[in-house]
Amino acid sequence: MELACSLNGRAVVREVEPQELLLDVLRDSFGLTGAKRSCDVQVCGACTVLVDGLPVSSCCYLAVDAGGREVTTIEGLAERPEFERLEDAFTRHAALQCGFCTPGILIAAEDLLSRVERPTRAEIVDMLSGQLCRCTGYTAIVDAIVEVAGS
Repeated sequence: MELACSLNGRAVVREVEPQELLLDVLRDSFGLTGAKRSCDVQVCGACTVLVDGLPVSSCCYLAVDAGGREVTTIEGLAERPEFERLEDAFTRHAALQCGFCTPGILIAAEDLLSRVERPTRAEIVDMLSGQLCRCTGYTAIVDAIVEVAGS
């Protein structure tokens, strides 16, 4: 089947199998390895990408369902000028260690910040409930997002 979509702001066309997952297409066909495979059941958040501006678990999202849509990965998010504030805050607060979960967390944080002008600490913690981090813990992550939000 043909997949035609916008990927990180660029029109792309690729042949995909009907059962092929968006995560695999992003990683294997486009070399976009920021989204990670971990749980395969929409629990950990490591594979989070934006589809039409909404976070999805790309490990359970069929690639063909992205047809005609805008897909944004961490690589695309990193190209945006406003991303630097989030990146800098995560660095200052040591909100990452191994980095495996960080792309999904940054995508989820960007989604929250785009929808809620000044999210509260509780809203940030709630957003993180779909993101697992086994290294850093969440205090530094929450602090970094709070800083960016100006909360």
